[in-house]
Amino acid sequence: MPKIAKELSPLEVKNLRHTGNGQNAVFAVGGVAGLMLQITRNGGRTWLLRVKVGAKRREIGLGGFPDVTLAQARERAREVKDQIRRGIDPVEERKAARASLIAAQRRGLLFQDAVDRCLASKLDGFKNAKHRDQWRNTLDSYAVPVLGGMMVDQITVQDVLRVLQPIWQAKTETASRLRGRIEAVLSWATVAGHRTGDNPARWAGNLKELLPPPDKVAEKGNQPALSLDDVPRWMAELRKREGFGARALEFAALTAARSGEVRGATWEEIDLERALWVIPAERMKMKREHRVPLAPAAVALLEALPRLEGCALVFPSTKGKPLSDMTLSATMRRMHESEVAAQRPGFLDPRNKRPAVPHGLRSTFRDWVAEATSYPGEMAEVALAHRISNAVEAAYRRGDMIEKRRRMMHDWAEALGGKRKGGKVVRLS
Repeated sequence: MPKIAKELSPLEVKNLRHTGNGQNAVFAVGGVAGLMLQITRNGGRTWLLRVKVGAKRREIGLGGFPDVTLAQARERAREVKDQIRRGIDPVEERKAARASLIAAQRRGLLFQDAVDRCLASKLDGFKNAKHRDQWRNTLDSYAVPVLGGMMVDQITVQDVLRVLQPIWQAKTETASRLRGRIEAVLSWATVAGHRTGDNPARWAGNLKELLPPPDKVAEKGNQPALSLDDVPRWMAELRKREGFGARALEFAALTAARSGEVRGATWEEIDLERALWVIPAERMKMKREHRVPLAPAAVALLEALPRLEGCALVFPSTKGKPLSDMTLSATMRRMHESEVAAQRPGFLDPRNKRPAVPHGLRSTFRDWVAEATSYPGEMAEVALAHRISNAVEAAYRRGDMIEKRRRMMHDWAEALGGKRKGGKVVRLS
């Protein structure tokens, strides 16, 4: 069997030195098979992944140290291996992307530029600011990462499918709206003279033949959720993973917050001394300020996070920008796939048997409150920042039960960690 490299710590990696001979020194750092730190004679340090792609052995660069940390290098190495397992040659994909970018700079219109130009004329027509933000955010989160570097006149049905298929089952409503928005951008590009022919994002007589109808896939708003029995095992596996994506997903679980609220969190919003996270109204779905009491586990997670100089985000991407929604989804998907590969059940919704997704963690929290505790349901609704449907109740409820919710979130954190104590009865004044 191949020798397994010792998993080095960040300090051990920092202390590695060139061996003194004329060649570059290469050290295995462990954590991911084939991950190496290469050190040149003059002290330059870069990450390499030695891996077999088809019949070829490759050395794939993953960036320089310390700009790319040990945790980030391991996460990138896992992503590259995930590509290879899916039959993608990362080196050839980089070459193709670079060639596409060069060609795009010389002629035509990129999809990402078409989005900007289309929305510049369309967004002013939206009276609802939330609707404007949704248009921009869904395209930026899902379509631009896949289609952004492509010429609008080269986008095919298969390209649109590459955007929609990963989320068609798990986020059907979002995917359906996204399809319509891609269609609108490509329609604008056609009218503006940047492309000709049929619209590859059209539904009738086109994608309808390749994707199941949205109303047949899942009920509206029904996101696959973790089983309560799987919660401790899932959290234990998540805590073994490194990177901001894994920590953002863990924080989302501990706070029962939406993915977008977590990914956009800034250090200015968080008071570690008071163990409180205050999300401003403009970042909330209901456009109201939301206070989140932080359990000790959530505070410990935040205190252990590195802070990027000049970046206000709590969970930044490698470029210092907010993580994409796909980052959290991909982390959760890989966790499920790893379980299945190890011939374990995986992490499935007990009702529809679909792999659980990040937004489903909120449903798991709500199930825990209802089935495993004596906390009032209305307290859980406040924690989830849901709209109060009863007008009279909404008019009379002035506070947000912050201290009572603090105990509930503490118990939820313990349940996530495997301590299955139910909540205590809380009398509402």
